[in-house]
Amino acid sequence: MKQGPTTVGSSSSKTIDWKVALVAFFLSAFWGGNVIAIKFTLTAFSPLWNAFWRLLVASPILYGWTRARGVSLMPASGELRQFCILSGVFVVQITLLNFGTHFTSAAYASVLMNSYPIFTNVVAHFFVSDDRITPLRVLGLTAAFAGICIALLGEPDGRMASQPVFGNVICVGTALLFAVRMIYTQYLVRSTDPSRTIFWQTIAAIPVFGLAALLFEPYPILPIRWTTLMALLYQGTIAGGLAFIVWAKLLRRVPAGALSVFSFPTPIFGVLFSAWFFSEAIPSALVVGVIGVVVGIVVVTLESQPEDRIRKSNKLSRPGV
Repeated sequence: MKQGPTTVGSSSSKTIDWKVALVAFFLSAFWGGNVIAIKFTLTAFSPLWNAFWRLLVASPILYGWTRARGVSLMPASGELRQFCILSGVFVVQITLLNFGTHFTSAAYASVLMNSYPIFTNVVAHFFVSDDRITPLRVLGLTAAFAGICIALLGEPDGRMASQPVFGNVICVGTALLFAVRMIYTQYLVRSTDPSRTIFWQTIAAIPVFGLAALLFEPYPILPIRWTTLMALLYQGTIAGGLAFIVWAKLLRRVPAGALSVFSFPTPIFGVLFSAWFFSEAIPSALVVGVIGVVVGIVVVTLESQPEDRIRKSNKLSRPGV
């Protein structure tokens, strides 16, 4: 039996207790490690192969979660076309993410990719009738864009970045497409369950990445080290599967607006993890860029929102990147 979208605004508490805060904080750290894991796997898997295997690993988790919730996987009338559009945007976005991370350093990729909330605000201004940019948001967007520009023109650690400026530009494009995907997903979940949209965007992308990898990229570099396999499993099971499920469960307890506060540390975790795992040198320009991006995200996200917008936002969880 077809199940409609799940709205949880009416049952969500407006306060966050320490347990929810701790879980959300760790989820932010897990997502901060996603780009680091991608950088690890790119030592053996080329960008398209990495995307293929990552989604293949994540698909059983998403399938099990969707079925456990009793959600029908069969697309309703008119949904198949919408899911194909969503998956098409998803394919391009993940492709840019992997290639951008390949060409630049993990720290820069993490900062630029996780600037997507800024682009979400800009895109929503033109396509979401009740989500207009206000003067306060303009201030936040200005700070964030200044941070993005500083990071975009920065010089990553030469050991980590073969074509840094090119890779940085691609990562900004990734953030823009991620914002577009979030806005389109928000449109879709008004009439369908969010878990079904995430499931079909993933399943439809797997054969596309597999065929593209066979046609355009070499086979993985052998032998594959255990650290590479662990990084691939991390992307598929933790960042792309379990973390998404836990985030969705948190959204049943607290409003998305309040919970989104804990996404701010994600680029910071990405920079710290890159310095830890890769011994990447972090230039002062990147630190300034991180500060600008984080401050801008805080301003545009914590701006007071009408109650009806908060209730709508609870139908969305953070889509995995």
